[in-house]
Amino acid sequence: MKLLFSLLLIVLMMTTVNAQSKLPYYEIPTASENYSAGVVVSRMVDALGFRYYWATEGLTEKDLAFKPNDKGRNMRETITHLYDLSNMLLSLTKTKVTQDKEKSNMTFDEMRTQTLLNIKGISNRFFKSTDVAEFNVVRDGKIAVPFLNLINGPIADAIWHTGQVASFRRSSGNPINSKINHFSGTVKE
Repeated sequence: MKLLFSLLLIVLMMTTVNAQSKLPYYEIPTASENYSAGVVVSRMVDALGFRYYWATEGLTEKDLAFKPNDKGRNMRETITHLYDLSNMLLSLTKTKVTQDKEKSNMTFDEMRTQTLLNIKGISNRFFKSTDVAEFNVVRDGKIAVPFLNLINGPIADAIWHTGQVASFRRSSGNPINSKINHFSGTVKE
């Protein structure tokens, strides 16, 4: 019986590791040798994805419930806000990413996965752009939301809140993996 339990535990752990390794942003993708406005914004979004991946990796229910005080969001609510920001960016950039579940039916792991897939889709969309002016939101023939507002709005906001998640998890006693290198976007083995 112990052997069967041990084998089952090993298979479960391997499945979890395999599923996690298929998520984008374990490391930042190799940098492009060519620079354009779209490539630069794509890289900024990749940096967000890398930070989000590691800020949310291995969170526990205790971490998700952590709230620094009675007035702010708890970690789970902050992560839900990050998911919403990723969907806002999908909408503003007219990027299509498959989403299988409604937000209200998602577990934390499903929301984390979907957010990472959304971020990757957004990065890919910016990377392929030859003119970031295509991301201006135009209504009635006038620019209603200029592209630059995407940077100082939802992109910067997502980076900000990802930092909050990292801080919250440290405060709840579960700091980020010390082997990650934010500067290079890699993980020391």
